[in-house]
Amino acid sequence: MSIKTLPISKAHPQLRSAQAQMDADYEQPLSVESIASHAGFSHFHFIRFFHRTYGITPHQYLTRKRIQQAQRLLALSDLSVTEICFAVGFQSLGSFSTLYHRQTGYAPSEHRIRLQEQQRRLQLAAPACFLFTYGAIEQFSRSI
Repeated sequence: MSIKTLPISKAHPQLRSAQAQMDADYEQPLSVESIASHAGFSHFHFIRFFHRTYGITPHQYLTRKRIQQAQRLLALSDLSVTEICFAVGFQSLGSFSTLYHRQTGYAPSEHRIRLQEQQRRLQLAAPACFLFTYGAIEQFSRSI
């Protein structure tokens, strides 16, 4: 489920700007029209150019970014699924759950259990400093 990206030197500067905006503001209610405007493109030209460059539409990119952040929060936080849904920019718990299941193969609550178990096994097997350095944990604590 990773997002295809081009080397910085190969992506168009305006597309990089739009992608950076989506990466930074994914939790905001962004529309394709506002992102296209920010990048200096018409709505339809932006969608075609983005899709040709990255292999997915801007809306798909933003949805994948939100799902990735939701996965991180499910694994590393105690926030409820509803809180995570709204924290990553979805407006509806139903659409969040549907899209999450479509992209991961699991319901958010079921995936949380799997991710936290995976996290626990990783923390038992690897030194905390290694996990922290590579982003597998967000703090130096071994909560088991």
